Amino acid sequence: MSLSKRRTWATVSAALLLAATLSGCDALPWATPGASPSPSSTTVPAPVPNDLSSGSTARALSAGPVSVSINYWSTLNMADWTAGAVKPVSISLITTVTPNDGQKVYLQRATMVAVPGTLDSALDPLSPQTDQSTVAPGYLVLDPYSYSQTFNVGPVPAEATLVTLQFTYDFLVQTTPTSTEYAKQSASDTLTVAIAGQPAP
Repeated sequence: MSLSKRRTWATVSAALLLAATLSGCDALPWATPGASPSPSSTTVPAPVPNDLSSGSTARALSAGPVSVSINYWSTLNMADWTAGAVKPVSISLITTVTPNDGQKVYLQRATMVAVPGTLDSALDPLSPQTDQSTVAPGYLVLDPYSYSQTFNVGPVPAEATLVTLQFTYDFLVQTTPTSTEYAKQSASDTLTVAIAGQPAP
């Protein structure tokens, strides 16, 4: 066999051997039509609720014949509601009574309890704050007279991502317009405010 024919035969043999070797391999991932690497899954943390996200909120409550309109707000920017800060919460309320026969409505006591926590659990509550009326039978809160007060939420544990504010309002309602006897009515409300600057849960 001539030298040129031997070279040609060697080239063909090498090509056949390479083809046979490749045919025994699995297809490469990027050679499969439509195949693409699957992205790793990530968990998006649930957002922390915040009833004061816009700076204020309004509520309507009922206590027997008494209808209560309340506004809540904070003079502290929500970005500054950090765990270590003193966080003021102001309230303003006014009432109406049905039927309105001329009897008056008085606020005897307003109480706030702040409970720090996370989305999954509550921590120990802070000490209750109470505004007890210093006049008898209470603060007149029948429209057009209103009541205003500011409570302060003290420092909370560093792991807290929110604080739940539990409010209780105790009212005294005259039984008749000229009576010195009163009926007690209570209303409660809850706000949840996010703690700023905390890592996502």
